[in-house]
Amino acid sequence: MERDYCTMDDFELGGKTILLRAEFNSPIGPDGRILDDKRIRESAPTLKELEDSKVVILAHQSRPGKKDFTTMEEHARLLQRYIKQSVRYVDDIFGSHARTAIMEAESGEVVMLENVRFYSEEVLELGPEAASKAIMVKKLAPFAQVFLNDAFGASHRSQCSLVGFTQVLPSGAGRLMQKEIDSLTEALKGGGEVVYVLGGAKVDDSISVIRNVLEKKIATRVLVTGVVASVFLVASGLDIGKPNMGFLDKSGLSGEIPRAKELLRQFGEMIAMPCDVAVNKDGKRAEVNVRQLPTDYMISDIGHETIASFSDIIRHADKVILNGPAGIFENPEFATGTRDILMAATKARFSVVGGGHSAAAVEEMGIGDKITHLSTGGGAAIDFLGGKPMPAIEALKAAKKRMMGPVGVI
Repeated sequence: MERDYCTMDDFELGGKTILLRAEFNSPIGPDGRILDDKRIRESAPTLKELEDSKVVILAHQSRPGKKDFTTMEEHARLLQRYIKQSVRYVDDIFGSHARTAIMEAESGEVVMLENVRFYSEEVLELGPEAASKAIMVKKLAPFAQVFLNDAFGASHRSQCSLVGFTQVLPSGAGRLMQKEIDSLTEALKGGGEVVYVLGGAKVDDSISVIRNVLEKKIATRVLVTGVVASVFLVASGLDIGKPNMGFLDKSGLSGEIPRAKELLRQFGEMIAMPCDVAVNKDGKRAEVNVRQLPTDYMISDIGHETIASFSDIIRHADKVILNGPAGIFENPEFATGTRDILMAATKARFSVVGGGHSAAAVEEMGIGDKITHLSTGGGAAIDFLGGKPMPAIEALKAAKKRMMGPVGVI
């Protein structure tokens, strides 16, 4: 398969020092423990292939001002467990302590540098040229022969650890990045019954995805659930009730109603909305047909008729792409829609589930092996599907062009 970026197959990596940008950003509990280490686990195949190299890892955890903005020490400990190799955590990014640790390491060893967002320039959005002049890049690049980006979950960012090294080192995608790009690119190809299921509360992003896949004739059908469905129900002229409209107003989502209305005007027959919903009536599930709206209770899931109808469409799809839960799945009373739709997706020929809450539900249900691709990138996956620029991926493509010789070979 010809790709417009380099992969690990394009380099001789044995015995070399590899600078690896990984995506280890994870949910962390009050005790400092990582609650879900999926992203760390998913990086293991890349590192296994680099066991004959010296690997220096750059990664981040959260961002300044957040409670979970912390060091990479716990991440290093978990990574060591998964790759069964020594991982040395260094509480420095590019200072003399970090550079000495890199020089002292041998092939087969892994050095985990400190949270790159402890460095102020990293939180700036910089173009590749400007990023290549950042102190981090200038200090670390001389110690490596190849830069690999495996941080798909951050690929919608343009920060120096993601785009700067591609200007100054031979650069390619790690195995996780390659898998994400290949799977999501396949999701954006037409052919057969292609169904997109968009839910959750990221309404603006979901509307961008809907517009992208319908305008480009990628999707044959779009199913809306969760808060996305509430916005579309209002856009179709329904009154969903004061509590639900109040939530949209408070969350700043009522501004998306005109965009949803325009999509219904253009593509109404291709967008399926719920015919019934489940509301939270004093902590219990109660089903309401949309013709019976408005309701005085919070809409918390799609109803059983919708679940049956949507599940049938998904089950018979050639491709199904899901992002965002159908309801408040953390509450067992309102998990039915999310769980049944995900189970239906396991029957489709090709299935992609976006990161975030949807991925968490798949993991909780133990059906990850029945989904073709479970993305590690929540925001990155939805930006990719929405056709938005992906700066870190574009930087890898530009790096390949620079590496191509006059006869088109590396």
